[in-house]
Amino acid sequence: MKKILSLCLASAMAIASISASAQQTIRIGISAPLTGIGAANGKDMENGVRLAIEEANSQHISIAGQPVQFELTSVDDQGDPRIGVQVAQKLVDDGVVAVVGYYNSGVALPSSPIFARAGVPLIDPAATNPAITRQGFDNIFRIIATDAQNSGNAGTYAVKVTKAKRIAVMDDRTAFGQGAVEEFKKAVQAAGGQIVAEEYTNDKAVEFNAQLTNIKAANADLLYFGGVDNQAALLTKRMKQLGIRAQFVGSGGIADSVFIKVAGSAAEGAMAWEYGRPVASLPEGRAFAEKFKKRFGDDTLTYAPFAYDSAWLAITAMKQANSAKPATFMPVLRSMQYTGITGHISFDKNGDLKNPTSTLYQVKSSKWEPVTTIGAE
Repeated sequence: MKKILSLCLASAMAIASISASAQQTIRIGISAPLTGIGAANGKDMENGVRLAIEEANSQHISIAGQPVQFELTSVDDQGDPRIGVQVAQKLVDDGVVAVVGYYNSGVALPSSPIFARAGVPLIDPAATNPAITRQGFDNIFRIIATDAQNSGNAGTYAVKVTKAKRIAVMDDRTAFGQGAVEEFKKAVQAAGGQIVAEEYTNDKAVEFNAQLTNIKAANADLLYFGGVDNQAALLTKRMKQLGIRAQFVGSGGIADSVFIKVAGSAAEGAMAWEYGRPVASLPEGRAFAEKFKKRFGDDTLTYAPFAYDSAWLAITAMKQANSAKPATFMPVLRSMQYTGITGHISFDKNGDLKNPTSTLYQVKSSKWEPVTTIGAE
């Protein structure tokens, strides 16, 4: 009897071993700044992808009749274009089948050709410079509004709704910040508005006296800033200290808890245009925010829902194509109709999101509150 039990046990272990060895590991990459200035948003994105992968693994998905285990391969691009190129090649060398990225447009632009050459789909949840999808590649998909759309809405609104008469602009000289301001200026001018001051800084600056003195002298009644949360908050604080009454309006990546924490009381009344609809207003948005908080102990910032949808988009394309080979599932991705946390996702001929929306927020009683959403119904 003992011998029979032993043989049965050995047989069961052998079957388990064969089953385990048959399981395929599928690597999904993410490139984001996990250290440095953009680390909070980078980690927010990474956690969005991580949550999607954990949920997919809990579903015990099989592809082509074989059980699969999805694995997150994460790299820290530090928001630096040079490092971004290096770690992009590392993701390719590590055998990822899809990449979620980027946070910084300035990193996306030089890094994306590496994935194009490797035939790996790049799904963009945050980088918004229009040029990213205008490079002639067929592997780039963006699930967020571009600067032309978001900052274009901001410029038109500033003139036609806010009725600003004397508009100033300032950017952080990154591909994102400078691109956002250029699109804002185009929209202001198209709407018949007047730009009375144009200033810039760099993305590491913490002092803005010279620029703000010029803006104050120009008697601007609105300042549009192309940059991100922490620096925007410091800029807003300095505006208050200098007695500048111009309405502060920020580009994407500003309407979050980082801005309010850093700006303090100076945050009150600040405005910012963000991509998409308020997540809480979407059918699954509130539930997503709750499970994210339960899993990671933090509230989402701006991009976690987009990163989460990006990862699920890749996974769903693999399931529908019944293959984890990029050459096989990428055509499915290109034609996909998918409803995620952030809304309906489908792509135009360039890989940009069809029917994008953007939302204007304002700080009221130390909380960002939606003012209006512009875009597709």
